[in-house]
Amino acid sequence: QEGAKIPSKRKQNTSMVTSDLLHKNLLKSEQKNWNNISPTYKAMTKRIKEKLQELHNMYTLNSGSPRMRFGENVYFEENGCIFLAKADDGEENAEILFSVEDLGFSDAFIQRIRISPDQRYMAITLKSENSEEATCIIMKLGNLPVVEKVIPSVFSFEWAANDILYYTTQKNLKCQNVFMTTFTYQKCTKLVYTEQDARFFVDLYCTKDKHFLTINSNSKTTSEVWLVDCRHPFESPALVQARTTGVIYHIEHRKGQLYILTTYGEPAEYKLLKAPVASSGKENWQLVCALEKKTKLVDFEMFSDDCIMFLKNGGHLYLNVISFVSNSVQRIKLPSWACEFELESHPEYTTSTCYFQLSSPVHPPKRFAYSFRENNLIEQAVQEVPIITNCHTTRLLAKSKDETLVPITVFHNKNSKELHRRPLLVHVYGAYGIDLNMSFKEEKLLLIEEGWILAYCHVRGGGEQGLSWHRDGCQHNKLKGLHDLRACITLLHQLGFSQPKHTALAAASAGGVLAGALCNTDPALIRAMLLQAPFIDVLNTMMTTHLPLTTEEQEEWGNPLEDEKCMKYIKSYCPYQNIKPQCYPSVYITAYENDERIPLTGILQYVQKLRKAAVDHASRTSKKGNRIPNIILDIQANGSHCDSSWEHSLNE
Repeated sequence: QEGAKIPSKRKQNTSMVTSDLLHKNLLKSEQKNWNNISPTYKAMTKRIKEKLQELHNMYTLNSGSPRMRFGENVYFEENGCIFLAKADDGEENAEILFSVEDLGFSDAFIQRIRISPDQRYMAITLKSENSEEATCIIMKLGNLPVVEKVIPSVFSFEWAANDILYYTTQKNLKCQNVFMTTFTYQKCTKLVYTEQDARFFVDLYCTKDKHFLTINSNSKTTSEVWLVDCRHPFESPALVQARTTGVIYHIEHRKGQLYILTTYGEPAEYKLLKAPVASSGKENWQLVCALEKKTKLVDFEMFSDDCIMFLKNGGHLYLNVISFVSNSVQRIKLPSWACEFELESHPEYTTSTCYFQLSSPVHPPKRFAYSFRENNLIEQAVQEVPIITNCHTTRLLAKSKDETLVPITVFHNKNSKELHRRPLLVHVYGAYGIDLNMSFKEEKLLLIEEGWILAYCHVRGGGEQGLSWHRDGCQHNKLKGLHDLRACITLLHQLGFSQPKHTALAAASAGGVLAGALCNTDPALIRAMLLQAPFIDVLNTMMTTHLPLTTEEQEEWGNPLEDEKCMKYIKSYCPYQNIKPQCYPSVYITAYENDERIPLTGILQYVQKLRKAAVDHASRTSKKGNRIPNIILDIQANGSHCDSSWEHSLNE
């Protein structure tokens, strides 16, 4: 309207410019600090790097890329090249179909491969280390493969038929749209499904028998699945069961029955149910197999006459083999040293053998097979690799503040004497129902060889003892995870595993919340803390709605914008909010310039505030032996959120 005052944007722009300038100055200051400090460690770094490379060469010789078999054809990827071999002809005679460089993506790696049922098309996603988003390229195979289509920002994709591809697009770490694209005479692309709720993330999956493509919409606690019949891929997707708050479910299919892996019913842990495709609502779900208490479902794989559940209970790994022919369940305990499973990619639906790998932080992956015909477990001696015999594995239980028993897994060298004098590296995560990563890492083996003790604290908030273990450590229960961590470290010291002045605490991403909180409440328990891309300012992040993950994360941390009680609770443990002048442990943080999940600004501010608190404390007290801790921030230009190539992770 005439005479109406236009609100000034000058103030807003000025504050943005000031904030941007502050960020740049902090970044420059930290990079200068790192350049001054890093030469101190040059000789040590060189020695460690050479040893790690040696271990890597020794233990990763047998980890080839997954093989995809289609009749007589076997497809696989190595060093950015896609190969085709004949099943009976041996891979030495394989022909190169194309390479990443041929496509003009020299700095990218192949993330996922899907081949159309008639093998006329291959869809791949290419991803660079510095981005969360991938590009999908559809190749028309033949004597000379050609690029048929390029689709940017694709997350998941599956073939519904010979020439019909379904895919989801990713924007700002969210996937909410599903498209269908065709490659026949009438080429077209159309939107098939849109998710309206910002807390939900959409991905695609093809059932093992290739009868259905599933559109899966999942939040942290609730899910909904739609089915696309691959025999009628142009028909609208059919809903399996409308979303019910707190109920998660996933779908497989066999002989007209849907097999539903779900948390529905009591107790609210995973169980396997089934229902006819024609009447798939939850009122028709029938129990096939339920899990024992405190059991974590790690993985699930469907075969033509059997299915396998990979389970974790009390720190040990098991298989539940369910036979659909004999209606029986067989439970098999796996070797006690094993901490992590990895199912080999693309197992054939009609196979009589299921292959998987077992590992631990200090045991390189070992291949095993389960034979459905023989009903037994077979250890695969693919090649001779040195066996780790001098490492001892101990499983402990620490009593937390509320009397809950918290599992700890400890590794140390059998020959180590006087364990209380040995350095100890403690690991923690405790969020999203995700287990601590206990797969093989060369640096863990190096530490064991050099006399370190490694401890993994399976605190509440993680998933090690099932879904209730997660529920008991999220939202208004977050402090329980902190109490668990304190109890674990205290027990380790009481049992003679090291002592506070030789103890370091390591955490990545959301594990930074509990590690950073302990650093504030019990700094005397540890001497050093290592954080990788840490989440350390929960309060400000959860109150900044324009960040990509804030809304989605409310089911884990709560919503402080609408709930004052929640805001006060988050404030009581948030690492950034509770920094105070005291004697802190030394801190080493690795952060990534291109991290879309954990903004660098928050980490820069945390480091500045922590350093100031440590200096303030030192200047106020004049105790003998008073020290200012090393607080180091290493900002990586490459890599994105804890996801680095071997070369980059070696440099880190």
